[in-house]
Amino acid sequence: MYGCRLHARSRRMEESRRSCSAVRPGSRTPHRKGFAMQSSRSSSIPTRRWSRRRVLGQTGSGLTLGILAAAGMKKLTRAQSPAANQAEGDFAGLVDIGGRSVYMESAGAGAPTVVLVAGALGRGDVWSRDQQEPEGARQMVFPSVASFTHVIEYDRPGTIGEVNHSLDPNAPLFYPSRSDDVPQPRTGADVVEELHDLLQAAQAPGPYVLVGHSVGGLYSRLYAMTYPDDVVGMVLVDATNEEVWAEFAKVLTPEQWTIFEAGTVRNEELLAAYPPAEMNWTTPLLDDPTMQQVRQARMDSPMRPMPLYTLSHGIPFGEPFPGWPSEEMEAIMRRLQADTAGLVPGSKHVVATESGHNIHQDQPELVIEAIRAVVDAVRNPATWTS
Repeated sequence: MYGCRLHARSRRMEESRRSCSAVRPGSRTPHRKGFAMQSSRSSSIPTRRWSRRRVLGQTGSGLTLGILAAAGMKKLTRAQSPAANQAEGDFAGLVDIGGRSVYMESAGAGAPTVVLVAGALGRGDVWSRDQQEPEGARQMVFPSVASFTHVIEYDRPGTIGEVNHSLDPNAPLFYPSRSDDVPQPRTGADVVEELHDLLQAAQAPGPYVLVGHSVGGLYSRLYAMTYPDDVVGMVLVDATNEEVWAEFAKVLTPEQWTIFEAGTVRNEELLAAYPPAEMNWTTPLLDDPTMQQVRQARMDSPMRPMPLYTLSHGIPFGEPFPGWPSEEMEAIMRRLQADTAGLVPGSKHVVATESGHNIHQDQPELVIEAIRAVVDAVRNPATWTS
């Protein structure tokens, strides 16, 4: 969420990540019209273990200094796209968005369509694959939402899926993105246009409820301000605020800021191991274009009134390096979460007391409840105030 990867002190998160952070492709389901299939590349990914300190790197699931490493991953191949209209129902595969393809999964039926937007470096299946408990032990966000409306999750290029080796000891280091690679870094505007192109190419029926975790929440807000007619509700899951870097810089010493900025913007070992890795930020961090884009959009076209549900972490983040002013940083994050929650009148704000940053993994039931509340409010506005 906040770059230098402060790792939340959640026991469940600690246990689930003790030997995690690796990526392998999931199985592919047959494609329908408008999408192209891709072949598995699991055989090309090693299964050797790396230390937890080394592998827990720049992912949206936590904030810690660390290196996520992997080795030799082949490019995916894919078949020709059949031609068809993909509106609602079960689907998993590549969508041609004009010159490249993005991996998407959809399930369920009904309106509004819920679109799940993962955090930094997070693959789409972070919403459906339990990284803490055995498969089937808990209800995860994607399949649960599919029981009451149409829902979509997708892989941004360069994202990864963490692996909990205590649950899957034979898994590789991590699961790489199933979407085509793109040059990195990218700005929030780039991500918004990609998502818009994906939804248009897939003919995913609107209107949309956007659910964004971490920087995915920042992208969701920018999408709603860029395409206001398309978005009728939003759930923000410990979402990044556009003022977080500026507020952090006021508290950190120049030496601390240098360390923080370096760890946030670029991870050389990660990039050497996985060159297509997603990069969300640029140097100088205080002039990052995504933050500027969100600030400008907030002034020019602020979010329209809509059901907005904000979830914030309750378990403090750990220290990324000695001397980190934890209490002051937590106070900043609480203040910025309140700012985000106040973007529209009548919004709801809940603190997930048993969750770190990864609320959709620590307490998925809270995210499911929040999405259901927003979907219900879109269908019947009277439910939002009752």
